Amino acid sequence: MRSVTYSMSVSLDGYIVGPDGDFNWTIPDDDVFRFWIDEIRDVGVHLLGRRLYETMLYWETADQDPSLDDSKLEWAALWKPLPKVVFSTTLSAVQGHARLASGALAEEIERLRAEPGEGDIAIGGATLAAEAAALDLIDEYRTIIYPVLVGGGIPFFPRHERRVDLELAETRTFSSKVVHLRYRVVR
Repeated sequence: MRSVTYSMSVSLDGYIVGPDGDFNWTIPDDDVFRFWIDEIRDVGVHLLGRRLYETMLYWETADQDPSLDDSKLEWAALWKPLPKVVFSTTLSAVQGHARLASGALAEEIERLRAEPGEGDIAIGGATLAAEAAALDLIDEYRTIIYPVLVGGGIPFFPRHERRVDLELAETRTFSSKVVHLRYRVVR
């Protein structure tokens, strides 16, 4: 069965976006960007909330930017054809290799798990991930922790009153002192 993963960059105090809406502290260096390229290779479909979808729209046409280096072009070549499902109540259409979700999150994930296909079902965006976590649909939590305290904003982990036991599956420290942690949900 395909795993559902939630992976985002996060501040040491647990936020994916700061209180002012800024996340420029998550700009990856070359090593971290290479890591993200390797991670996306294992994704079969990406579920996104509206805000993350709109942020990632850049990559749908980034391959036309002559100033991009080889790693950014490689990312764009992997991201652009990746199937994406966008959860939004305000968008009426999406671009690229994306479609608007036709059902509730649990129904979409159940359908995707039942379909033949390889690769993880990745979830991006805190609001969507919080819904998936509340429904106990996330199999792995993956963080890229940046050495910064932003003091508030949008938290990586949903704030609800349910305990989730995790087991450490992988760690990695990059030369920039950014740390990757991957945890599996213990069921």
